[in-house]
Amino acid sequence: MRDAAEKAESRRAVLAELNRLGIYYEMTEHEAAYTVEDMDRVGFDKKILICKNLFVRDQRKKPRHWLVVLPKDKRADLGALADQLDAKHLSFASEDRLMRYLGLGQGEVTPLGVFNDESRSVTVVFDRDLIDREWLGVHPNDNTATLALSFGNILKFLSEQGNPVKYVTLRD
Repeated sequence: MRDAAEKAESRRAVLAELNRLGIYYEMTEHEAAYTVEDMDRVGFDKKILICKNLFVRDQRKKPRHWLVVLPKDKRADLGALADQLDAKHLSFASEDRLMRYLGLGQGEVTPLGVFNDESRSVTVVFDRDLIDREWLGVHPNDNTATLALSFGNILKFLSEQGNPVKYVTLRD
């Protein structure tokens, strides 16, 4: 797990990149939120759809990694997700892998974490229900704050980072 100084520096770097790209966001600071339930307790405006973020991997000899972003109330069936990603068997990646690939600890996963993926080896996967949403809530690489920004602006950020993006349809 990262200490407060590491989280603060990571947040500053992501905010600086968003500002450099001219991406509009609104930030809410709050107690550390590790789960969707923690986020619900923060009490965000109803206009903001909070995202759930899962870091998963394929169990092959040469593993592949995906950061899956979905609405907070959806469940991710890993079997159905594996079929859509042409993966043999998906499992949640370890905290060590999360730190190695995205520089994040558990409870901090966010699509903005690809900012730390220098090898551009993590594919970001969006549930199609997020497309064109005006206000999505994601952490700025620090789970003591949440950014509200548009789906289009998240894509702009990801495009600048160079990570591949895919779309899936997850059932409720």
